[in-house]
Amino acid sequence: MIVTGAGRAFCAGMEMQPEDGGHVFGYDDAEGETPPLDTIRDSGGEVSLAIFNCRKPVIGALNGAAVGVGITMTLPMDFRLAAHGAKIGFVFSQRGLTPEACSSWFLPRLVPMHKALEWVYSGDIFLAEEGLEAGLFRSLHDKESVLDAARELAHKLVAKSSPVSVALAKQMLWRNPVFDHPMRAHAVETRLIYRSNEFWDGKDGFPAFLEKRDPVFDTNLNDLPRDFGFWPEPPLK
Repeated sequence: MIVTGAGRAFCAGMEMQPEDGGHVFGYDDAEGETPPLDTIRDSGGEVSLAIFNCRKPVIGALNGAAVGVGITMTLPMDFRLAAHGAKIGFVFSQRGLTPEACSSWFLPRLVPMHKALEWVYSGDIFLAEEGLEAGLFRSLHDKESVLDAARELAHKLVAKSSPVSVALAKQMLWRNPVFDHPMRAHAVETRLIYRSNEFWDGKDGFPAFLEKRDPVFDTNLNDLPRDFGFWPEPPLK
């Protein structure tokens, strides 16, 4: 799945003055009173969590400026490719706001903490080149070729790979590193490699290799459980 922008920018952030006159964060006061905290959802966070839970690889093709939610919503994506000279900014502090879209969880996992702190504390705009050096971006490209480069990467990821293997690996690599002991990762890996070999696409993986032919990966991804019990999602409190 590739996400890109339409026009000069990838996403310049939230609409500061909604056309319907509503609240800029997507929720409105009820009869002039602040809505109860247990009913409010950060809409950027809802997008980030949907991307995080998506089984397909997600690639951000940042064809231009990405500021505010324009950059934070890309953090749960598996890859970010950007245009040379694209302007990037975690600008919340300069608006008197705090980070959103689960960026306080994702950003320190993508770049060194000191760089995440510098970007978030200052709220300054920086260029994609700085983001590449820090590890925020996989690669930079001419503005006109960012989408083509993203398509080339997407093809590379799936051309010979089992959709089931990729979907499960995505969940494992994003979720297992937060375990408090490698034994928990070992438990996940033990169960999933067994299941994939006995019941899913792994059934034909080794036979195809030995027979020097292309494997048949025919497991329907929709037939796999959504929740294996390894990574329970906590409630919003």
